[in-house]
Amino acid sequence: MSLIAKDGGEGSFTPVPPGMHLARCYRVVDLGTQKTEWQGATKYLAKIMIQFEVHGEDDTGKPIITSKGEPMSISKNYTLSLAEKATLRKDLAGWRGRDFTPEELKGFELKNILGHWAMLSVAKSLGNNGKEYTNIMSVNPVPVAIKKAGLPVGFNDPAIFSIADADMDLFETFSKNLKEKIQASPEWQAREQYTKTENSGGQSMEDIDEDVPF
Repeated sequence: MSLIAKDGGEGSFTPVPPGMHLARCYRVVDLGTQKTEWQGATKYLAKIMIQFEVHGEDDTGKPIITSKGEPMSISKNYTLSLAEKATLRKDLAGWRGRDFTPEELKGFELKNILGHWAMLSVAKSLGNNGKEYTNIMSVNPVPVAIKKAGLPVGFNDPAIFSIADADMDLFETFSKNLKEKIQASPEWQAREQYTKTENSGGQSMEDIDEDVPF
């Protein structure tokens, strides 16, 4: 099942250093409906996570890689919306270098961003718990000069994870925290309940009346 946006860690971890970095989008993850608190208000919103692999060097000239020699990755969570003030729309428009057309706003396939390169503005900020986090502040187009010089070879296989059509092999590669976030969503719980019903020989989809009453 496609993820479409419309108008309307665990253990020791070394974060990506602050700065402007060349990065490649390699994964889009459906987080389901998540509880969000902002300025005293609680909302339940459909969320996604977009992950990038970072290529380049830090301010000291040291390659931005993990202890395994792989590109570091960084992600950002978004509300699944292309409404006028939505952060997802702002970041995608900045990345594309133009806003969405009215036709595109009717439904944009997020799989279209997989494998594409961007310049990420990364900065540190304090969370509500007082901890320091490294965040993606903006997503920008790759300058022509960098493209002409040649882009690196991507490391990770591009993939999209949808709860409705879950790739369990991909799911098992997620961190414990990410798994727990997805599993807490009502969409995942409904999926698990349906799977249990199917396995117990309960009512199947063929038994459900598909006539639309109105």
